[in-house]
Amino acid sequence: MKALLRYFLLCVVLAFATDTALAQTKTWREMHKVKRKETVFGIARDYGLTVEELIKANPDMNQPGYELKKGDYIFIPYPSGKVPVTSQSTAKPQPSQPQAVKDMRQREIRVGVMLPLHSENGDGTRMVEYYRGVLMACDSLRQTGISIDVHAWNVPEHADIRKTLKDNAASRCDLIIGPLYSTQVKALSDFATEHGIKVLIPFSINAPEVNSNPNLFQVYQSPTDFNEAVIGKYLEKFAGYHTVFIDCNDTTSKKGIFTFGLRKRMEAMGRSYSITNVKSSEAYFSKAFSRTKPNVVILNTGRSPELNVAFAKLNNFTMNNAGVSVTLFGYTEWMMYTKYNLDNYYKYNVYIPATFYTNPLSSKTARIEQKYRWNFHADMLQALPRFAITGFDQAYFFIKGLHMYGSKFTGATGTVGYTPIQTPLRFERQGAAGGYKNHSILFVHYTPGHRTETLYY
Repeated sequence: MKALLRYFLLCVVLAFATDTALAQTKTWREMHKVKRKETVFGIARDYGLTVEELIKANPDMNQPGYELKKGDYIFIPYPSGKVPVTSQSTAKPQPSQPQAVKDMRQREIRVGVMLPLHSENGDGTRMVEYYRGVLMACDSLRQTGISIDVHAWNVPEHADIRKTLKDNAASRCDLIIGPLYSTQVKALSDFATEHGIKVLIPFSINAPEVNSNPNLFQVYQSPTDFNEAVIGKYLEKFAGYHTVFIDCNDTTSKKGIFTFGLRKRMEAMGRSYSITNVKSSEAYFSKAFSRTKPNVVILNTGRSPELNVAFAKLNNFTMNNAGVSVTLFGYTEWMMYTKYNLDNYYKYNVYIPATFYTNPLSSKTARIEQKYRWNFHADMLQALPRFAITGFDQAYFFIKGLHMYGSKFTGATGTVGYTPIQTPLRFERQGAAGGYKNHSILFVHYTPGHRTETLYY
């Protein structure tokens, strides 16, 4: 499962930011949003804590110059000796109601998060950031008048999720986000069926239950599904182009699954293509390109060193063959190389297929990064995708959808009217009685006019 997680998330953390807010505590009762004029002493008193207990759960408070600011989130621990075994709640206990409102469109949306929320390893660090994004989405939705009740449980890799599900708050949820590990899916799937709860599986795990349980929604797309979708959109987008495959001699590459699949589809359609090599002579390399059609170049590797060699080869070719049109079609991994290759991306009209994209120049990106910094006194991890933004997009999409459609929400395209900051979602049902899988893909296009556009499918 961890290998799949690395594939989907690309999990290349370029700079690790230590989560000091969680460093000293593994269990908390809830997260409190600071109001105007509140003090550390007053918050501790309201929750029945000592000041020392509150500061221990929030080590930032010990930093020189620390100030409690309106809008900050702080961890509220359980009083000493009263830590429960199975759950962590981010909402105050609700009084029992004699007549509960069943239709979630007429009441608060009850959300549960069951992920590894700890500081013991990378999974926990990333999921804490994802969870923070969920909380930020809840705040944004509350400003639109949607009421939300959030509970969170720390469910690490080897935990028995059935113990977590015994918490009464779990059965009251309308939506549960999780789990992170394949071994926990079956129990959660059965629980969702019993209680009529929708489950959002946010990351890359093996979840065959989604094919038979209509309560499950899986964001992850397998490499096979993703390749097939990209091939289909490529054939539509570049119908009048000549395709040139360049062998980069990378013996470790797994991109042959994509290039072989594309070539087979092209052959079946009667569409011609050329194959050449980065080590070919200039004359032989040149013969692979059409002079009457625009060319699309596809490498058989996603690695940076081979990409640089290909750019050098193409630069020499285009310099000696003015007027020949060359576009480059790449891989999701190329997003990690943007900083060093942006000029070449623009020059060669690069298209990158992916399931996510964060535009660093977007005002939306800047705002959510700023709000994250204000709320949690830290920067987001420099990873692809950005975990907090992933949590924000997914939570906003689902909670708004449940508020609009209640139990009939399917996540179909166009139903929510939400423009994602990073992660588009478009769910399709699996069979007549199955759950839903995300089938959204996008092409990131670096235009010769030095603009970056996103094409959603």
